[in-house]
Amino acid sequence: MPRTKKLVLIAAAASLVFAGQAFAHAQLKSAVPAADSTVKQAPSELDLTFTEGLNLKFSGVKVTGPGKAAVKTGEGMLMNGDSTLMVPITDKLTAGKYTVEWHALSADGHKTNGTYSFTVAP
Repeated sequence: MPRTKKLVLIAAAASLVFAGQAFAHAQLKSAVPAADSTVKQAPSELDLTFTEGLNLKFSGVKVTGPGKAAVKTGEGMLMNGDSTLMVPITDKLTAGKYTVEWHALSADGHKTNGTYSFTVAP
């Protein structure tokens, strides 16, 4: 293979790698309680793990329960190299479906948000 063609292929491959990094955003990778799960015991905290580190000042959650009632939460904190947002739940959760609306600002400045639900069994 001619040297020029090799260099073009290497440059194309490198640009794909760097383009993938440029479009990276902090996406929710996992949560405890998990999305669409049913738990027997009401959780005392939410643990949301993201694909990259977060800026705590601009990241958080809003939790609503049965009847769209707001659930009180404590101040969040970052764990696991700033990629897990832990938010204490200060209200006592009763049986029913809960929705978690999250928003995150990754350490590199990209904003993301989403929702998921879990259910506390009777």
